Amino acid sequence: MTENSAVSTWDAFNLGPIDILVLEFPGTQFKAEVVSNLSELVEAGTIRIIDLVVIKKSQSGLIAAVELSDLGKDAQDELFPLRATISQMLTNDDIAAIGRTIDNNTTAAVMLYENTWALKTKQALLATGGRFIASERIPHDVVVQTLRDMAALGAPVM
Repeated sequence: MTENSAVSTWDAFNLGPIDILVLEFPGTQFKAEVVSNLSELVEAGTIRIIDLVVIKKSQSGLIAAVELSDLGKDAQDELFPLRATISQMLTNDDIAAIGRTIDNNTTAAVMLYENTWALKTKQALLATGGRFIASERIPHDVVVQTLRDMAALGAPVM
């Protein structure tokens, strides 16, 4: 992701935490219906899409970023609510790095999104002189294994 002085035109105080999400689909046809619940989050103001890129990786391993206009009408209609508010924040280097991690003969949707739901908490924290110490995602498989281990020990779990 790029870092430049353009960020100074944004008021960092008014930005929520930013995350990246990569969703991989089998085949080279983007399955837009999978991301329809993200539209609900955008419409509710829970998240805001900062940048959105679709990457296709051929059977032979060739990586290509795909213009949304090349995805077909159904995919375009599904993705319209997810239109990015800033484009090209994801760089060619980002696309290449992500492309190396996805399987051959797949398509991936790559999204930078702002957690707008957390903005007021962030603003209140900063206004009182507080600071963020850490923010980290726990991988799903780690959570599942921990819950299994706890259940095996007889601990109450969800």
